[in-house]
Amino acid sequence: MTSIRHRRLTLAGSITGAAIVALDGTVLTVAQPTLQRDLHASFVQVQWTSTGYLIAVAGLLVFAGRLGDRYGHQKVFATGILGFGAASAGIGLASGVGWVIGLRVAQGVFGALLQPATLGMLRAAYPSDRLGMPLALRTSAIGLAAAAGPVVGGALVAHLGWRAVFFLNVAPAALAGVLALAVRLPAGAPQAPRRAAASRLDLPGAGLLAITLVCLVHTLVALPEAGWTTTVVLGSVAATVAGAAFVRHERRTASPLVPPSVLGSGPVAAALTVLLSASAALFGTLFVATYFLQDVLGLDPLQCGLRVLPLAVMTVLSAPAAAVLQRKHGPRRTSAVAMALVTAGILLLAQLDHGSTALTIGAGCFLLGAGFGAVMVTATAVIVRHASVGDAGVAGGLQQTAMNIGPTLGVATATMLTGLTATTGRTLVVLAVIAALGTLTARALPACDRAQ
Repeated sequence: MTSIRHRRLTLAGSITGAAIVALDGTVLTVAQPTLQRDLHASFVQVQWTSTGYLIAVAGLLVFAGRLGDRYGHQKVFATGILGFGAASAGIGLASGVGWVIGLRVAQGVFGALLQPATLGMLRAAYPSDRLGMPLALRTSAIGLAAAAGPVVGGALVAHLGWRAVFFLNVAPAALAGVLALAVRLPAGAPQAPRRAAASRLDLPGAGLLAITLVCLVHTLVALPEAGWTTTVVLGSVAATVAGAAFVRHERRTASPLVPPSVLGSGPVAAALTVLLSASAALFGTLFVATYFLQDVLGLDPLQCGLRVLPLAVMTVLSAPAAAVLQRKHGPRRTSAVAMALVTAGILLLAQLDHGSTALTIGAGCFLLGAGFGAVMVTATAVIVRHASVGDAGVAGGLQQTAMNIGPTLGVATATMLTGLTATTGRTLVVLAVIAALGTLTARALPACDRAQ
């Protein structure tokens, strides 16, 4: 197989895998009310269909990335996406909510396998100085899938029932998995597994990191609703202790899960922080704005979706533009301007009141989408390019972890602030401050877009 053909198939697989995960998350939100009624489930049980998935995927992303570094990203990707599709089919056939929750956890495990691999495959297939546009196309696909999810999910649930939204994943997942297994690396392609095979897997480190992230995610999910209960406090303490133990272990072990070249890299740390702040600010803002549009302005879900549509459109369009701008102006300037746009968009939405027009709402979402799409591409490129081919899976796992923890942190922050202040404006101003901190952190990114 030629190198060009291999790259195209790799890009298609990466885009398909990332889009399936993004689509699955948004269509589930639409399907949950009908699922609850059909399976006679409680609200808590339905919440666990999301929480169980999130906990499973967050705890395993980095370890899954290391598996890709050792055994090959295509194999791990194929395993992940085929398992994801099989779990989706199982959920569509489930007879009770207990099965749905269990299979959603399994789906999270397989999702953790495939997500870092979508980035690891790109890092291995493309020269580092040509990664910008493939990453941009992947980001655009994620934005398009997330935007289409509520529309597609709503149509399927209305006409075919909630089970149809899970069967939707099966065919594309099977096709992508079979293609990944069939693709052969071209002669002379980098073989990351040969390098990684000499070192053993850091299972203690993987366990400590999983405990840290599971406790952190559970705390962030439970805190807004339950408050500082004994369980929440113990979860936060456990996350802190396990996190400290993980850092100590990684510094002492001969084969760390996260190599020092990645863990101690200033640009990687800055890029992860930028992604964390951007995703927290964006999703926290969406959470608050959605309630305001529906509960205060009295818009129905369709009208609400149309108001925020510029966000999805600009996320899709700004990603390819960011790849070009990054090459011309460097990651530092591109990310700083992108985060400034996110901050400005949140501040504009913070002015919402009963007289706010569709133009005002759309303008704020326009700025949010333009900034978020650009920062996704730029920060992700820094993370992936500053890791060697042999550590690309771990770098991808760290990027995906930030993109899973950030939204959870943002929604938890928005929920608590709304409960304390009872005003949308004040909550959004705090979220704008979080985005502004990301703007400052972007100054630590590389000034030039040089090949690594």
